[in-house]
Amino acid sequence: MAPVPEGRILVADDEPNLREALRILFARHGFDVLVAEDGQEAVELARKEQPDVVILDVMMPRLDGYSACRELRTHFRTRHIPIVLLTAKGTDDDKLTGLEGGANDYVTKPWQSKELVQRVKNHLEWSKNQRAVNPLTGLPGNLSILAERQKRYDAGTPFAQIFLDLDNFKAFNDRYGFPVGDTAIRAVAEALVDVVETHGEPGDYVGHIGGDDFIMLTDPGRAEILAEAVKETIDARVPLLYDHQDRTQGFVRVLNRRHVLEDFPLMSVTMACAQCDPATGMHLAQLDDVLSELKQYGKTQPGSVVVTERRGAEASPARAAEAALPAKLKKSA
Repeated sequence: MAPVPEGRILVADDEPNLREALRILFARHGFDVLVAEDGQEAVELARKEQPDVVILDVMMPRLDGYSACRELRTHFRTRHIPIVLLTAKGTDDDKLTGLEGGANDYVTKPWQSKELVQRVKNHLEWSKNQRAVNPLTGLPGNLSILAERQKRYDAGTPFAQIFLDLDNFKAFNDRYGFPVGDTAIRAVAEALVDVVETHGEPGDYVGHIGGDDFIMLTDPGRAEILAEAVKETIDARVPLLYDHQDRTQGFVRVLNRRHVLEDFPLMSVTMACAQCDPATGMHLAQLDDVLSELKQYGKTQPGSVVVTERRGAEASPARAAEAALPAKLKKSA
């Protein structure tokens, strides 16, 4: 049996000899090593492969180490990864520039091999202790989600949170089994990521709470657009997870909780969307209460829905019935 690697490390340096020397050094110490020739390739590779640690040379073409570091810090897939800047520039101002850009460490050339490897191991150990990632989807998990929300709240930044819950997932799991159920969860995660990468902006965030529950954090002005795009994407992909017969008849027949055969609709999605503005004095616990209320209402509606809080907004005549709902809910089916 092959030994388990120490971790996956990404090395970015435009000098072939230095890049190869670093690759050999870390491979010799048991790391799985990825290499990039410049900052742009490093950013793209990090988003795709999600290494455990990134080492960036500062002076690189297309995108230098400072700029690559900043880009890695703005994307939800890579913002948690420890970054070590490697450079011949060793002034205090150079180090400060790197650290202000989000780097975790700054090592000057020529480096001492044992020290560099130990620094990377230290960052890797810290990352394993701090990084709460859902093992099924690779998305940030509960601890990371809570930390990200608190960070935005403490900064006084208004944000919108979208809570996503997959409907009729248990029936799908019972019909096809847990391995295929995991495939469905990963498909939802991929839909969220695809929408954010296609329609999102820097700072948008996707997390996996657990099971079939996910969240998105975004700018309040774009929350409904993203939620609608996610709903449409999932509605297009979910039916493909079923076999032809189930997909054609539009339901699955499985034993319910009373051990009686029952027909359950194909999976759909309920999305609850609410805004939080720290300046108004709203607490995160209140945000959770609002989202829970929205989710409960959305679950009473058939098919996929987006339910949005409309506090302080006047409901249109077409939504007169909804205006009487708590928190003035808006649903989109």
